[in-house]
Amino acid sequence: MKKFALVTAFTLGASTAFAGNLSDPIIEEPVIIAETSSSAGDILVPLLFIVFAAAVAS
Repeated sequence: MKKFALVTAFTLGASTAFAGNLSDPIIEEPVIIAETSSSAGDILVPLLFIVFAAAVAS
């Protein structure tokens, strides 16, 4: 019975050693995201805050 348990343990251990495959890895091209900025985006949020604050204050 001990030999059977030992053989079972080795069999389960050896089966996980071959989990990979021999096919070539798929290499995807990197996605390049260009950073675009405009000067209007930098001033828009403060202007909206000023308009909102003025509306609340009045």
